[in-house]
Parts: sequence; C-alpha cells; structure tokens
Amino acid sequence: MNREPFEQRNSERRQELRDEEEILRLQQQEGRLETGRRVGTFVWIVNGIYFLVGAIEILLLLRFLLSFSGANRQNEFTQFIYNLSAPFMAPFSTLFVSPASNSGANIFDFNILIAIVVYSLAGWLCVRLVRFIYAQP
Repeated sequence: MNREPFEQRNSERRQELRDEEEILRLQQQEGRLETGRRVGTFVWIVNGIYFLVGAIEILLLLRFLLSFSGANRQNEFTQFIYNLSAPFMAPFSTLFVSPASNSGANIFDFNILIAIVVYSLAGWLCVRLVRFIYAQP
C-alpha cells in the first residue's frame, strides 16, 4: 500500500487547519482592536462631557458664592465671573425672586442653585445617551 499520497493529503489538511486558525486569530485580533477604538472614543466623549459640565458647575458655584458673600460687583474678578457665567444663567435668571440681606448686598440666589442642578442632570443624561449609543452592537 502506498502511504505517500496519504501522508501528502494529511500534510495538506494540517496546513489548511493552520491557515484557518491563523485567519480566526487575525479576525479575533481585529475585533479586539475595533472594540478598543470604540472604548477609547467612548471614554474621550464621556470625559469631555464631565469636564464641560464640571467647569460650568464650578463657574456657577463661584457666582453663587460671590453673590451670597456680597462681593463688590465693581471688582474685575467678580465682573469676569458674572460675565462668563451669564450665558449659563440666562434661562434661569428670572425663575425665582431671591432673598437679599444687608440692603441687597448679600443675595441667596436660588436660580443659581437650580441651574447647577439642571446642568448636572443634563450632563448625566448626555452621558447616559452616549452609553446607550455605544452599547449598541
């Protein structure tokens, strides 16, 4: 009986199996790379949202502290904080009448606190939306 053709077919079959295994490994590696890219993009977007919302909240908190402590509105730093935070306060500026003391110098501005809560919720919703989008296959 001639074993040479059998050995040759067996050798060819082993080479085919090695080639298929290599193709499978390459496909798995490509999948891991794509997942890594998606995760990297997701983390970048979420961190960007957290940074922007955090910066807005810090700005509004500074505005609240300045108005509550009765800071001089003629001071350049106070004017800078008020001018920088004005666009973020515009939707909330006339929501409630805020109580004042010391003949109007110290103001407990509820509107700023409402704005901080609303921006926090908006940031949280944006992060949830991004998680929903990136969770899709």
